[in-house]
Amino acid sequence: MAAGAPRIFVSHLSGVPVFDPNGDQVGRVRDLVAMLRVGGRPPRLLGLVVEVVSRRRIFLPMTRVTGVESGQVITTGVVNMRRFEQRPTERLVLGELLDRRVTLVASSEEVTVLDVAIQQLPARRDWEIDRIFVRKGKSGALRRRGETLTVEWSAVTGFSLEEHGQGAENLVATFEQMRPADVANVLHHLTPKRRAEVANALDDDRLADVLEELPEDEQVEILGKLKEERAADVLEAMDPDDAADLLSELPEDDKERLLTLMQPDDAADVRRLLSYEENTAGGLMTTEPIVLRPDATVADALARVRQADLSPALAAQVYVCRPPDETPTGKYLGTVHFQRLLRDPPFTLVSSIVDTDLPPLRPDASLPAVTTHLAAYNMVAVPVVDESGSLLGAVTVDDVLDHLLPDDWRETEFHSEEAVRGS
Repeated sequence: MAAGAPRIFVSHLSGVPVFDPNGDQVGRVRDLVAMLRVGGRPPRLLGLVVEVVSRRRIFLPMTRVTGVESGQVITTGVVNMRRFEQRPTERLVLGELLDRRVTLVASSEEVTVLDVAIQQLPARRDWEIDRIFVRKGKSGALRRRGETLTVEWSAVTGFSLEEHGQGAENLVATFEQMRPADVANVLHHLTPKRRAEVANALDDDRLADVLEELPEDEQVEILGKLKEERAADVLEAMDPDDAADLLSELPEDDKERLLTLMQPDDAADVRRLLSYEENTAGGLMTTEPIVLRPDATVADALARVRQADLSPALAAQVYVCRPPDETPTGKYLGTVHFQRLLRDPPFTLVSSIVDTDLPPLRPDASLPAVTTHLAAYNMVAVPVVDESGSLLGAVTVDDVLDHLLPDDWRETEFHSEEAVRGS
């Protein structure tokens, strides 16, 4: 950035794409790394945490940044692909500085940090944090209830102190356009204290989606720091199979207490899944596939498939069953694939176009049998039916992959090596 260019507020950099000089995308900005300095001097901005392919987080020194403009970051093209690891003297600007309670030097009044501005020093390639956007008023108060103002870094104090009960509303705001897996990656790299604060700030549905993408030990850690009523609400928002997997990691007393606090219908689905062996079709399946009655039409089926909260694997087909519509259903009649739904008129009854050639699985089918079945029929999901012919659920290919990969595959993915801060 040229000398004299305007300052940039860091919340605007979250998720911004990073390009090399040829216009090829390197990754996206996930955080900024700063080093606090003594004597009230503005912190030096060391670099960016950039997420590249496969959610790997690397360190991009600011000396390798040639431009920050128009919603993008341009680099010199020289990128060190070793994983980022935060050092003790460093602070993550988005992860650790936003939402802090600091003190105005002039009035000794406590304020909340809403945003932080950075600026490049004149005639140099160094960057500093030079302004802080803060809100007056009590912690947790709505923004409109407190005056906001922008002050110089030297006008506040308290960034170097460990804070208990730090909020997270402004950090959470930077997650708005991120996928759950990317938010999980951010949470993984925060301290346990900060992770718990962010989890408390996420709504139940968002937290449920993020938990499903975290390693099991961090799922248990976060759930254990929630109030039990909130933990039960989050478990209800999770896919039943993921909730069952998480509960299976808890001590029996804790598991039973949370199941008791859940809504009876949700708890019943989870209990049913917990009754099956882990590596069987029953233990792998979700109990919430798309189920339609025989008199439903193609238009009805497409309306169900269009639901935004469905995974691609579950939306790839609908299952036609006699009442009741909830699993376990009445007699399973067959499957209608998404492509077939696109080929037939909207008024066509789904019962007239079911695929009855695809054999369902029994709930006690082993993991190798499930994998072979999916591969043999080129399917992304397969129905699970009991001896009476009732549909119990469906196993999706992503559920199978979770169990085929090593137990610690998420932790291996998130694992950090020692990184180099060379420029």
